[in-house]
Amino acid sequence: MKLLFSLSLTTAILSGIWAWVADSLGLIGWAGFLGCTAYFAYPKEGLKGLGITALTVSSGVFWGMMILHSGAYLQHLPNFVSYFITAIVAFLMCIQAKKQWLAYIPGTFIGTCTVFASQGAWLVTIKSLLIGIIFGFTMKKSGLWLSDKLHTKKTA
Repeated sequence: MKLLFSLSLTTAILSGIWAWVADSLGLIGWAGFLGCTAYFAYPKEGLKGLGITALTVSSGVFWGMMILHSGAYLQHLPNFVSYFITAIVAFLMCIQAKKQWLAYIPGTFIGTCTVFASQGAWLVTIKSLLIGIIFGFTMKKSGLWLSDKLHTKKTA
């Protein structure tokens, strides 16, 4: 219970700070929360988890832009061509997981979906996602730290 309370408290505080930061810097608040969620959902913690989450989410933004731009270039062709392109890119998004640093497939899809939702505003999307991932890392680390301090204080 102490761990859940600690994570809830630090997440609440840092979520409020994130909302202010996003608003102040012209970032996409909800995209940052997706970055935070991507970090929390990745099974590995620490700097390795942070790095893999950041790389896969960023690759997802790249793949999303590939899909968006291919659609613009192929708009004069029948719809099934764009569906075929989407299928090829989705395959590439998954097969890149052969590389350890790109092995978090949900992170890739989170990046892609986020850039779709932002209608291709890739620069602000990637900034928002990456800062959100850092906030997720900080939420988890600070929650674990607080839980440890509460546990140490009670056992002392």
